[in-house]
Amino acid sequence: MGFLEIKDLKIHFPIKAGILKRTIGHVKAVDGLNINLEEGKTYGLVGESGSGKTTTGRGIIGLNDITSGQIFIDNKEVTKRNMKDFRRDVQMVFQDPYSSLNPKKRILDIIAEPFRNFEKLSKVEERKAVQELLERVGISPDSIFKYPHEFSGGQRQRIGIARAIALKPKLIIADEPVSALDVSVQAQVLNFMQDIQKDLNLTYFFISHDLGIIRHICDHIGIMYKGRFVEEGTPDDIFNNPQHIYTKRLIASIPDIDPTKRGEVQNTRRLINEDYESNTKNYFDSEGLAHPLKKISNTHKVAIPERG
Repeated sequence: MGFLEIKDLKIHFPIKAGILKRTIGHVKAVDGLNINLEEGKTYGLVGESGSGKTTTGRGIIGLNDITSGQIFIDNKEVTKRNMKDFRRDVQMVFQDPYSSLNPKKRILDIIAEPFRNFEKLSKVEERKAVQELLERVGISPDSIFKYPHEFSGGQRQRIGIARAIALKPKLIIADEPVSALDVSVQAQVLNFMQDIQKDLNLTYFFISHDLGIIRHICDHIGIMYKGRFVEEGTPDDIFNNPQHIYTKRLIASIPDIDPTKRGEVQNTRRLINEDYESNTKNYFDSEGLAHPLKKISNTHKVAIPERG
């Protein structure tokens, strides 16, 4: 059992209609995910908008109710009754560093919030702890009385990370943590997150639509489509030996900066798209959903149909 283990996770949202708002169906946002993540490692969940990746992350931390399945953190099952016990150990870094920070609060109050919820510190101790956290994330300790709008996007995300690590959590759910930042700042924040991970032995569950970022930061990757996995494996499995047509399309969509390969890349994309259009039934079931994952190596799984 890994540090984070997810068994057959399903998160379905009811579809209601009519005056009485009766349930007439369900949106299967997450439909049977299984994930095993070792301590100190990074799992990358990637997919296009609407694939269910953010819903998965919110389900792990308890912001979305799960329909069925089990979530284990450090060998302990997470339930509604004991969710509060996991609040110290599981934190979240959100996509937009500005909207996730209350613009009316000073940085001192924003970062001190976890302490006020879980620990009884004196004002002197609290101020010292916040200043130490700011220094750790590369921001002047003298900034505690400033407001979020006085910082750049990258600095605001560092402040969000400082708040997330305040209670020394074991697991951080990072939902598109750099997508709202300039490209020039993204690498700085990613490298910083990796440094923090090593220093604190953090386990990351990293959600993104950007395969380049996922490849850079993750130890294991799950490719998600309409609430299910189409492929799962190491970065080497996914990028050097992709098997599912959806994975191939995502990888082919990554821009290539080498102008000499432009024709080759365009031809590859054309062939993959033709395969996708003409052989859909070989990759998806009758409802257009992914088949169950099958292991093709010790680390690599692919959604392939049953052969009769």
